[in-house]
Amino acid sequence: MDLLNAIRSFIKVVEAGSIAGGARSLGVSPAAVSQTLARLERHLQTRLLARTTRSMTLTPAGALYYERVRHVERELHLAGHAITTADSEPQGRLCIASTSAFGRHVIAPLIPAFSERYPQLSIELITTDRKVNHDREAVDLSVRIDAQLDVHLLARPLARIPFTCCASPGYLAAAGHPATPEALRDHRCLAFRYPVDGRFLRWGFVRDGVRFEAQFDRVLISDDIDALAHMAVHDGGIARLADFIARPHLDAGRLVPLFEAHQPGQAYAQTEPMTVYLCVPDRFALTLKVRLFMDYLHQHIGSRWPVQM
Repeated sequence: MDLLNAIRSFIKVVEAGSIAGGARSLGVSPAAVSQTLARLERHLQTRLLARTTRSMTLTPAGALYYERVRHVERELHLAGHAITTADSEPQGRLCIASTSAFGRHVIAPLIPAFSERYPQLSIELITTDRKVNHDREAVDLSVRIDAQLDVHLLARPLARIPFTCCASPGYLAAAGHPATPEALRDHRCLAFRYPVDGRFLRWGFVRDGVRFEAQFDRVLISDDIDALAHMAVHDGGIARLADFIARPHLDAGRLVPLFEAHQPGQAYAQTEPMTVYLCVPDRFALTLKVRLFMDYLHQHIGSRWPVQM
């Protein structure tokens, strides 16, 4: 018996949910697949599938066997691919999905140089704040924050992004400087709403090792962080912005940082940073092109905002 072929048939049948569906994906007849499965069960001396004329379900032994063998074909393919491409250039399609603002401000400017380095790659960047499906959308690598993590993905920390509470000089001249995060309740704040589930991004702070969240009542709201930054620049109120968005405005004087340790008369409270992760479905997704891009991001982003801050 061709054991690898029998395992492949078993995997395709389980994934398709029926012998007929597995046979179609293999390009053979249902009868041939049924005979192959029968030979596999005789070889293992156990029943893998409970079959009737109308349904097919995995037995407990079949479920256990499937979990152990479902990556066999893919691993063999990757092993052969690694041998043939170990000394070659990465090629084909590389699809990266990222949160909208991080993808726009941080990832996008880095892609042209990576593309120049590996010209045989076709690179696609998806910027969205929803949770992408790696398999359905053929995404090789996703960049996510804590709120988007999935237990079914392999996640590795990339960077820890500092946040800054800030407002325009015009707003502060009219409304005054809040001395502490608790004073934000007396100010107009610019709140980000997650477009996927409608939740607000909480404003976390840490003081003397204790985390707390700022409370405020008067708000302007958007599901686009860049829109909130523009509101802040035009005297709209106080915003809590990631460093990669706030920094150009702070350096140009369009926005003024709040709650900084060096400001006299203000109790120091650190704005809680945000960890960004690189995510793949499993270790088998760590192909040459993915590993090279991950290393590239660590080199250019991880060194700028190290995870250990």
